Amino acid sequence: MSATHPLAGVGVLVTRPQAQSAALCRRLEARGATVVALPAVTIDPVAVPADLAKRIGTADAFDLVVFTSANAVRHGTAWLADPRDRTIAAIGPATRRALERAGFPVSITPRGGFDSEHLLAEPALRDLVGRRVLLVKGIGGRDLLARELAARGARVEAAEVYRRSPATPDPERLRALEARIDAGALQVVTATSLEIASALLGLSPPPLRTALERLHWLVPAGRVANALESLGIRGPRIEAASPEDPALVDALARWAAGRSRDYSNEST
Repeated sequence: MSATHPLAGVGVLVTRPQAQSAALCRRLEARGATVVALPAVTIDPVAVPADLAKRIGTADAFDLVVFTSANAVRHGTAWLADPRDRTIAAIGPATRRALERAGFPVSITPRGGFDSEHLLAEPALRDLVGRRVLLVKGIGGRDLLARELAARGARVEAAEVYRRSPATPDPERLRALEARIDAGALQVVTATSLEIASALLGLSPPPLRTALERLHWLVPAGRVANALESLGIRGPRIEAASPEDPALVDALARWAAGRSRDYSNEST
């Protein structure tokens, strides 16, 4: 391991959806890691603007539009034809960047967090009596945001613009992955959401699941890290400050540096 390649010798399984994994893979490889990409979920659009407008009216009728993920931006901004004169909230920095790249100015983003709890802590969302709020989101997922906004007096509607589905990798690909883990070529698996972690375990045959449970799990600190045990994952974790690519890579580099020091001490 060197200063320019702090992840040399580290094998990482990246499990994000295909469209979102490339940037993380490049960052990891630039730091010296060996990367295997296995998307655990697929993301597919499920609505078109005309369908949404017919069901819940136009976006202009809402006082606040909340995007709950970068995927919601990717599949939902076409419905918001005019970004002007509209209060828009993003659940975290990645969602905010996606909105801004699409030309939508963001008024509300949580400080110091990237989930529903942190967004709900924003002062602008404390009093919503009589206000109409549109959540642009995927099908399913947590209902905390909708419930709490309604409890604060908002009239909440949801535009579900994409669907997460478990991926269906070729069985031979899964056997090859198991062999790589057994050979010690992979030490870390990423899981940036509980949905991804659950889908990965669900698509894995029992021998592969057992192998995955032996790896270090690189996860965002907080809700995801705390809930891994509910999925049966009790092994070591590497906790990143956020699910953002730089935070994940930095957390992994710190872990690798600590592992290298431990190995050097044992060898002396």
